[in-house]
Amino acid sequence: MVNQTPLADRIRPKNLESFVGQSHLVGKGKLIRTLIDNNELSSLLFWGPPGTGKTTLAHIISQKMDCAFVVLSAVNTGKAALRKAVEEARVLLSEKNQRTLLFVDEIHRWSKAQQDALLPYVEKGVVTLIGATTENPSFEIIRALLSRSRVCVLQALTTDDIVLVLRRALIDKDDGLGKWPVVIEDDVLIQLASLSGGDARQALNGLELAFQTCSKKNKKRIHIQSDDILQAMQRTHVVFDKRGEEFYNAISALHKSMRGSDADASLYWLARMLEGGADPLYIARRLVRFSSEDIGMANGEALIQANAAYDACHKIGMPECNVILAQAVVYCAKSKKSNALYIGYKKAAADARDTSHIGVPLHLRNAPTGLMKNLGYGKGYKYNPDFKGSVTQTYFPDELGQRVYFS
Repeated sequence: MVNQTPLADRIRPKNLESFVGQSHLVGKGKLIRTLIDNNELSSLLFWGPPGTGKTTLAHIISQKMDCAFVVLSAVNTGKAALRKAVEEARVLLSEKNQRTLLFVDEIHRWSKAQQDALLPYVEKGVVTLIGATTENPSFEIIRALLSRSRVCVLQALTTDDIVLVLRRALIDKDDGLGKWPVVIEDDVLIQLASLSGGDARQALNGLELAFQTCSKKNKKRIHIQSDDILQAMQRTHVVFDKRGEEFYNAISALHKSMRGSDADASLYWLARMLEGGADPLYIARRLVRFSSEDIGMANGEALIQANAAYDACHKIGMPECNVILAQAVVYCAKSKKSNALYIGYKKAAADARDTSHIGVPLHLRNAPTGLMKNLGYGKGYKYNPDFKGSVTQTYFPDELGQRVYFS
């Protein structure tokens, strides 16, 4: 009989040694590891994509520090649940001298008023807060709460990270699938990890669903194959390697198609990436760069379009943002092209590196003090708006002479 508790919850790591990913936070000498080792409880905000270990880390911290652990979901709780949790925390603190770690999942969903209600209890130490959010805390968390917390940025898990998590689930005989005769090839595991989009929970849910489906067919040899994974993940069969070369091949093809003004090919490569699970914000960032590197002053509107597309993708995410990226890609493909800015900056950067020892000419320096004025700062500078027509004046160091980077 399969345990009814979801696999992702059953095999949740219980210590940092079994925790996968986020080495920049849990590695030796890093923030969370140091807090635990020093038994220092501090309010934290975990910011990162789904399935990267925010809830698990909160569990581990509470266990290591022997705290009461209270979980609230900002989706379906409000001030009443908060007041109850705080009152219980007060009792534990006064009667047993036990601290309470309050974990608020999706804290960005609480209104400003709800977050304000939490603030006094954090300030007084009645509870220690760990808030989890997928949204930028700078915009979603009130300033007072933000200033009293340390922000920990969690990164999407790599395909290798998720493969490791899946392997552990497959061999774990107590909480995982190790007690059943499961067969799954390495390439299928990698496929599942790639389709999960950096989300370990999604990968484990997909594995569990595929397992349940296959176990009904044959309990003696539960062979999970590629089609089972695709059905479980409810994805179209898109061959797209987010692990390395194929990812960069696809983004290169998208760039070159836009550069070649082929809007149809550009849409195709965009769709290949999005349907394969690529991060839409990554593509949007590349479009912002493309708009200046390959279009530049030939159409200054391109940068505005690309930047607007990035903002829109950040706000609404997939799948709704696919048409927004399509609009930006077609706009970039149809625009006139110029790499004059890119070439010009490269030349200027080379000169800047070679001549960084040369001082700024005296006439181009400001002279906010008398001493600086006496030293000749600003002497001879011609303030252009005071003159009609062109002004003869040099803006380069004498050692460089007049250079032309952009024309």
